[in-house]
Amino acid sequence: MTGLLSMLNPGWLLIAVGLVALFLPVRRVRQGLTIAAPIVAILLVSMADRNLNLLTGEALGLEMVFYRVDNLSYIFGLAFLLAALLNAIYAWHTDDRLQDGMSIAYAGAAVAATFSGDMMTLFVFWELTAITSVFLILRAGTRAAYFASMRYLGVQILSGVLLLAGIGYVYQSRGDLSISAFTSLNEPGALLVFIALGIKAAFPFLHNWLQDSYPKATVVGAVVLSAFTTKLAVYAFARMFPGHDALIWIGAVMTVFPVFFAVIENDLRKVLAYSLNNQVGFMICAIGLGTAGVGNALALNGASAHAFCHIIYKGLLFMSMGAVLYRTGTTKASELGGLYKSMPWTTVFCIIGAMSISAFPLFSGFAAKSLTMTAVGKEGYTIVWLMLLFASAGVLEHSGIKIPYFAFFGHDSGKRVKEAPFNMLLAMGLASFICIAVGVPAIVPGFGYEWLYNLLPYREEAMAYHPFTLDHVLTQMQLLVLAIFAFVMLKRLGWYPPEKPGVVLDSDWLYRKAGYGMATWTGTVWQKVGPAMSTVFFKLTGRAYERIEDTFSPRGELARGGLASGMAIWTAILLGFVLLLSFVTTG
Repeated sequence: MTGLLSMLNPGWLLIAVGLVALFLPVRRVRQGLTIAAPIVAILLVSMADRNLNLLTGEALGLEMVFYRVDNLSYIFGLAFLLAALLNAIYAWHTDDRLQDGMSIAYAGAAVAATFSGDMMTLFVFWELTAITSVFLILRAGTRAAYFASMRYLGVQILSGVLLLAGIGYVYQSRGDLSISAFTSLNEPGALLVFIALGIKAAFPFLHNWLQDSYPKATVVGAVVLSAFTTKLAVYAFARMFPGHDALIWIGAVMTVFPVFFAVIENDLRKVLAYSLNNQVGFMICAIGLGTAGVGNALALNGASAHAFCHIIYKGLLFMSMGAVLYRTGTTKASELGGLYKSMPWTTVFCIIGAMSISAFPLFSGFAAKSLTMTAVGKEGYTIVWLMLLFASAGVLEHSGIKIPYFAFFGHDSGKRVKEAPFNMLLAMGLASFICIAVGVPAIVPGFGYEWLYNLLPYREEAMAYHPFTLDHVLTQMQLLVLAIFAFVMLKRLGWYPPEKPGVVLDSDWLYRKAGYGMATWTGTVWQKVGPAMSTVFFKLTGRAYERIEDTFSPRGELARGGLASGMAIWTAILLGFVLLLSFVTTG
């Protein structure tokens, strides 16, 4: 029995529970299942043998690998399952069958995709993540959420279509669909797959669906969304495109550009969405560094460790802002402040998440990010290293300082609300524990960052790496202190961007402003000149038709001309020309 269970893809279990939850009217039974399912799934994956195809089959003439576990898929799958458990606890106070079912099914689709061993199976669950997750945005019930969800679904389906097209080319060239690394973007289908993954990872100019949709989701929905979609794309890049130089620069740009928009954004959940872009950029950059040599193990370990830690601490930050939204009805910085007086535990947990994402020593972000920074330095990418250093300071500014400062401190908004419900606090407390537990040096065996390093794809290299060296700690603390000093000085001098209502557009401006303006101008011009142009067009075409009819019709000039029934003669001439042409061709 144990052997059979160890061959079951745990993602399938979560999907099945999600479908059952849609039809379970008893709230506590339904939510008990959504909590129990990730726990059972963690036990299942812990029993699985590594580096084996545990469950295979054949469909449509294709060899399918439904369940495969190795070191890379294991750490991503474990992080997804932990997030699913925390999310289910966080949602305990709600009574929403659709949200409960879709949340756990969405997590299951991401887990099932991670443990898939062939590209077609990956595609199926890739698309399922899009279909299940869109309900978490729609469920907010607002007009803005509806339009954001439709855009979100369209973009995600586009990613799936491109992935499927790429898979077709891959199968034609390789003859099988096993997931393996592409050696070049010139391989058949590689570029299509690359773009499909880039959409899901929210590459620059392909990212606006994320900032548009996540802040408009439900309180629970934004927390769930933060964990899976982009990190599934990170996993797929690590699996199929390690060592591609383009990813180094794409990732570096991803870390930098969100900083500017996050600093001026008023909606704190949208700040976290920009921050998510920034953090995924670190992972993408590390995957691009996954070449032969020293950088290989460090960088890919760094991407995996960063993804694991990010899923937890970004979920924690979204949880804290969700608790604020649940109690106050807003996450606009201009409408918040002073909440530490009535929501002290939420404040503490938010600060822990902020310190984790800012990579303070003794928190999870430091143990993960130092791997990538060291790899970049050893590979000699000085400009990229400086970009990541700037981005690290930016993370502290917008997620490490801005989020807790404007929500819980800053000016006193006068809002006096209840503390978050116990289940929300419990989920935030557990996430905070993980952030600290994998960030500190080993105190007892199996505890501290060594526990995390032991799970990484290159275990031996990871265990030989020590983040708590004097050089690492001093460099990071100098960066953090300077960033805090810059924030304080800018606030004192009144130069820090004020928190005020408004909509921040980045590359969306191209179609929301410039594109919309061009369409409006074109419509105005057409209203003025369109009728006249239509009249001229129809007059010209009418005259041309009349002329053709006068010439070639049975009553036309050729029919009654002086060439003795010219239509027949012209027909004979054309026929003779065709025969002559065919004779010359065949001769």
